[in-house]
Amino acid sequence: MKYDVVVLGSGPGGYVTAIRASQLGLKTAVIEREALGGICLNWGCIPTKALLKSANVFDYINHAGDYGINVAAPEADFGGMVKRSRGVAEGMSQGVQFLMKKNKIDVIMGTGTLKPGKQVAVVAADGTESTVSADHIIIATGARSRHLPSMPQDGKRIIGYREAMTLPEQPKRMVVVGSGAIGVEFAYFYNAIGTEVTVVEYMDRITPVEDGEVSKQLERSLKKQGIKVMTSAEVTGVDTSGAENVVTVKTKKGEQTIACDIVLSAAGVVANIEGIGLEDVGIVTDKGKIIVDDYYATNIPGYYAIGDCVPGPALAHVASAEGITCVEKIAGHHPEPIDYGNIPGCTYCFPEVASVGMTEEAAKAAGHDIKVGKFPFSASGKASAAGHKDGFVKLIFDAKYGELLGGHMIGANVTEMIAELVAVRKLETTGHELIKTVHPHPTLSEAVMEAAAAAYDEVIHL
Repeated sequence: MKYDVVVLGSGPGGYVTAIRASQLGLKTAVIEREALGGICLNWGCIPTKALLKSANVFDYINHAGDYGINVAAPEADFGGMVKRSRGVAEGMSQGVQFLMKKNKIDVIMGTGTLKPGKQVAVVAADGTESTVSADHIIIATGARSRHLPSMPQDGKRIIGYREAMTLPEQPKRMVVVGSGAIGVEFAYFYNAIGTEVTVVEYMDRITPVEDGEVSKQLERSLKKQGIKVMTSAEVTGVDTSGAENVVTVKTKKGEQTIACDIVLSAAGVVANIEGIGLEDVGIVTDKGKIIVDDYYATNIPGYYAIGDCVPGPALAHVASAEGITCVEKIAGHHPEPIDYGNIPGCTYCFPEVASVGMTEEAAKAAGHDIKVGKFPFSASGKASAAGHKDGFVKLIFDAKYGELLGGHMIGANVTEMIAELVAVRKLETTGHELIKTVHPHPTLSEAVMEAAAAAYDEVIHL
């Protein structure tokens, strides 16, 4: 079987790459060992958002009285929530199957191993072996949960994100290790449906990649919901020998122990680059990632890599953008290299967190003379009407040129608002132009215009 392009992996990097390749007239195949859509559609982005929506609805019902509605005491059906989440994931995976057929992409199910000479050996589930060749082979094998030596995952009592979505029963107590997007999203979900949750973060604040003010606001909000937060803390061991787990945590005040039913390891991900033939082909790696150029070519002609297995943000939308850029270059187009300084990041707990560009700390460290504007949702009419006044929009501008250096949001639905700031940065829109961009009233998005105005001492509603 000979193709123009073969993609190894069908996550949001792989399947998007294959579709764009087909659109460009390239004969394309995808090799997938488990399920179309990869981790994102089956065990990551999509099913977690389904669980979070269930928690959000449950939270609304519990606070129905705040909206003048009387509802009998609700009960969380954990099994029902998990079932709905799996149904959503299955529906999305079937959608990818449809897209493969629509775009005339061959799907080869099996485990692929790279071979020299632009070939991939594929072993199907039944042991059948075949070889696929292509002028261009794109590696999109993604990543998996990082295993920490201090708490080896057994899939039952010490788990990763995958098991957290399909636990047989709701735990009464959970310790979440790591407060990045995965950690705080699961912390919010389980706390919202009644699990006692403790978050342990090694750094001095939660969501450490976010702006400092956002981290502080999120910690306040999570604590108000009943989540216990420990920062500057390290899990040094987990004793699973008894009826309950005993987690040992090293803090500035000394060691503490926490009893729980489940420990969720949410300390990041590690790239899936072992056992796929990189060494046989001679593809160079560094620090667990495949090294590529601006258009995702490896050091071996005809082999490329995108997504979580290359350096850069391990985000689904980044993998998709990299794949599109890669195949457009292969097809002879002239795509711009991706601007990694303008990649939005989103965390879907409640309140949500969304950001793009530099934090205030990073902008100052880079030597910028800055103007900072901040508008709280407590001053937003729409936020008051919705009953969600926690949070704010914070914008950082270069004082000399008016360039938007960074945008940071925390609040209800801010993950739906961040794209405006990505476009503003892409189009090099100035702060004054953003102030003069009329936003509809009443909306949460007005906070963007107001934050820009605040930076230039023109804010109206503060």
